[in-house]
Parts: sequence; structure tokens; C-alpha cells
Amino acid sequence: MSYVKGLKCKECGRNYPKEALYVCEYCFGPLEVDYDYEKIRKCLTREIIASRPKNLWRYRELLPIDGEPTDGLNSGFTPLIRAKRLEKALGVKELYIKDDSVNHPTLSFKDRVVAIALSKAKEFGFDTVACASTGNLANSVAAQAAIANLKSYIFIPADLERGKVIGTLIYKPVLVAVEGNYDQVNRLCSEIATKHKWAFVNINIRPYYAEGSKTYGYEIAEQLGWKAPKHIISPCAGGSLITKIWKSLKEFHKLGLIEKPNTKIYAAQAIGCCPIVTAVKENSEIIKPVKPATIAKSLAIGNPADGVYAVGTVKESGGWAEDVSDGEIVEAIKLLATTEGIFTETAGGVTLGVTKKLIEQGKIPKDESIVVCITGNGLKTQEAVAEEIGKPIKIKPNIALFEENVKGG
Repeated sequence: MSYVKGLKCKECGRNYPKEALYVCEYCFGPLEVDYDYEKIRKCLTREIIASRPKNLWRYRELLPIDGEPTDGLNSGFTPLIRAKRLEKALGVKELYIKDDSVNHPTLSFKDRVVAIALSKAKEFGFDTVACASTGNLANSVAAQAAIANLKSYIFIPADLERGKVIGTLIYKPVLVAVEGNYDQVNRLCSEIATKHKWAFVNINIRPYYAEGSKTYGYEIAEQLGWKAPKHIISPCAGGSLITKIWKSLKEFHKLGLIEKPNTKIYAAQAIGCCPIVTAVKENSEIIKPVKPATIAKSLAIGNPADGVYAVGTVKESGGWAEDVSDGEIVEAIKLLATTEGIFTETAGGVTLGVTKKLIEQGKIPKDESIVVCITGNGLKTQEAVAEEIGKPIKIKPNIALFEENVKGG
């Protein structure tokens, strides 16, 4: 049974049917999924959710498909880790890592959104899926299209990290490396999407695709014992994830699953690409596009599609926004690894670096619950830290040389 009434324009409120549409033809506002919450309230309880398999489909009624789930059956419900050693390092009382660096199958939160997008693409009858990506989405679309036996076309900036290129090519999609930044790749894909009858997961399927990010927020609330934390720090690229985390908490409250959330949401970006942070700090409603220059390539979107809504989320929740340098990103990656054993990609370094900064600034109190969003695995972006972590001690297989060069060194 579907609980989706259709699509709705986020700007003018005009209604649309359930089709592969993403923009309002009257005001050009983005479309989002419109649910029948009254029906959902009558059938969805904490007990029902808790009885289901530990994957993202345990929140099935709040996701935009009509039939049974067909993709992502092993994705989601990643660990929410109480980070005791990191708490001590940062001088705070209660801090958690929501760890999507171990999400299935490609080790990033993008496996959540792609599972929804491919399920919906198949319902619409598409046999080919495509995307514009800064890397993690490319990995996930390639992998899940292979599992679903769909053809896939994937477009990336040509300077992407080697780990993400290999992590896409292994699944044998058509991989197109465009000589330009993500914003140029995305413009090209928008033109291609109007010409070919493909399901571009982050263009014409975007309203459905984006809903997958809500499961990240649902899980945080459920794993905290059906309550929302006081503070959540989210990385921002296109700005969609942070808005969906906020939406997930509000939906859970609307359905009576949690108390009214008193959660402040914070946007984290790199100094080399921080249009959302800049808008928050300038108290502006306008996102000024920038040309990205940062090691955090997965967040390097200079003209974020949901930037305005990300700023709105920060303001509505009473949070803030901050940015960090490439050096601070690397130090944060090392801090997370040496305290909690988690190797995050550069986006996680941005999130933790910003968290540290906000605590030091006093914007996040030290005695309230904090959740740091880690959205991807560091094995994909090893270039970013390769020159900053030292080298192994090289010896011949001889115990005397060990004593001389290692033990006594």
C-alpha cells in the first residue's frame, strides 16, 4: 500500500502526480513527495518499526514507493556509536558518531538514497539509470544497478579521487569523466536527461531519491531510545541531507513517535567550498555560487541545489554553520581514527573539524547530547592523508634489526 499522495512544489504548493518530475512548471521550484500522514499515523508504531529487519525499509510507510521494496535490502541501520574517547578529547559529556562509513554496499550514506531511487525507477519502467556525482553516488548507483540488472551511465568530474573511480568501474557501468567541476557535470546531465529516457537519480528522480536521506535521521532517533539529540552536525554538499535529517525528526514527532525535537542542526563545509556556510553567517537568503578548491571533493558543489533549504533548516532549528581548512580536515580525520578507530573520508573530516570548532567557540555546550554525521569511508579518499600519516619502519627479517631499529628506536 502506498502512502504517497503525489508531488508538491516546495515554493508555490502546486500538486503534481507521481511521475519522473523534479521542478514546478509554473514557478520552477523543486518538487517533493507529499504523504498522507493521517493514514500513516493509524498504522505505524514504534513496536512495528522495531519488529522489522534492520535495514532502511523498516520505515517503509515514510518512503516513496508503491509496491514492495526491491533494492537496498541490506542498506541502512548503521551503528550509532557512543564515542567515549572522542568525548574526552573534545571535553564533552555525550557524543555519538552516526557511522555510514560502513553502510552497505559501497560504504557511504548514498546507498540509502540510491536504494529508493532505483526502486522507484523500476516502478516507472526505466531500464537505464544515470547520475551526476562527486564520487559516493557514482559508487552506489554503479553497484546497485549491477545488483538490479539495470544499465547505468555515470558522470563524474575528471579529477575525482582514484579510490572512487575504481570503486565505480568495478561494477562495469558506462563511466564518463567530464573535464570540469561538479556544477558543470550536473548541467551536462540535466541536458542529457531531457534527451534520453533514463532515470537520472539526482535529476528527474530527485524528489524520490532525496527521501532516502530521511532514514539517517529516523535511525538516530530510534537508536537514542526514541528521542532526538540536542545537536546534530551534518556535512553539506548540495544541501539535501541536512534538510532531510530535520524533516525526519519533524515527521517522527508528527506521527507521535518522539517528543517535539529541540534539536539544533549545524551545517559543515570546507573553506574551499562553503556557499551555505557563508549565507548563514551573512544572514542571507541568497546562495552565492563559488568555484570549489578543497580536498573534500565529495562536498565540492559550488552551486548547491538545496542550498536555500539547508540555510532555512539551520535557521529554523536554531543551529549555526561553520567551515574548516584542508589542514583542519586532515587533523580531524586523524583524530577520529586514533580515538574511535573509524577511518572517515574527507567529508567526515569536515564534519568533525566543524564540531570541534563549534565546541571551542561555545556554540555547542559541552554537557548536551551531540551527534556527528560520518557519511563515507576513508578508503575512498586516501590521497588526502597519504602524506600526513608517516611511513612504516622498514627492516629485514632479523630480530637484532628489530631491536635496533624499532624497539630501541
